[in-house]
Amino acid sequence: MGKFKDKSKKNKFKSKKPGGVIGESPVIIRARLPKGKEIIGILEQRVGASRMLVRCLDGKTRNCKVPGRMRRRLWLREGNVVLVLPWEFDDKKGEVIFKYSNGEVLWLKRKGFLKEIEKEF
Repeated sequence: MGKFKDKSKKNKFKSKKPGGVIGESPVIIRARLPKGKEIIGILEQRVGASRMLVRCLDGKTRNCKVPGRMRRRLWLREGNVVLVLPWEFDDKKGEVIFKYSNGEVLWLKRKGFLKEIEKEF
């Protein structure tokens, strides 16, 4: 036989997600949890210019922005669960540093991190 690869067999493409093969639902084992002063919140309203109103679990509504390094990678809509880092000098403002996927939100609900959000909605 020659040096060429047999192309008659189908290759299975693996995804980078924990679910394995493309098409299967991803199984979330754990999600990023808030560290230090970080707070989980729900995006309520987009205001414009990469700013938005986020209702945080501590009961405050903060005017948050997406940092410049994340602007093109982080696409946000109303109802998304995000991780907010409040500003040190103004507690009414903050930065959105992470967006949870649907599977991660289910994991957070199962583990009891989003009980306050379930009561409101």
